[in-house]
Amino acid sequence: MNIVMLIGRLTNDPELKQNEKYTQCKFTLAVNRLKEGTDFINCIAWNKQAELISKYLKKGSQVAIEGRIQTGSYDGKNGKVYTTDIIVQNLNFIGTKEKEEDDIFKGKNSVKTDEIELSEEDYPF
Repeated sequence: MNIVMLIGRLTNDPELKQNEKYTQCKFTLAVNRLKEGTDFINCIAWNKQAELISKYLKKGSQVAIEGRIQTGSYDGKNGKVYTTDIIVQNLNFIGTKEKEEDDIFKGKNSVKTDEIELSEEDYPF
């Protein structure tokens, strides 16, 4: 079974490539490790999903990805180059850019909870 789940932020704006056969979107996801450090993981989405990612995501966007690992290789200047990519199967927008999050935590663009009326149906438990 080849299933990968990641939560991270885009390191750059997605790169969209299109031709008459397919649409491809490549981006790199920065994923924090549990203890120390960050991993930078190359991701690829195809067709309609690629178009949506290119349209709505930018550098700093936080997403949750489900996909599969795909390895490959090609001949580079200094010999064979091996690649590891995540092929995106599902993607969820889960956050805002860090600047927007900072504004929310500092009280800008925030919503007061006493202004929202919730019924019992709004709670998941």
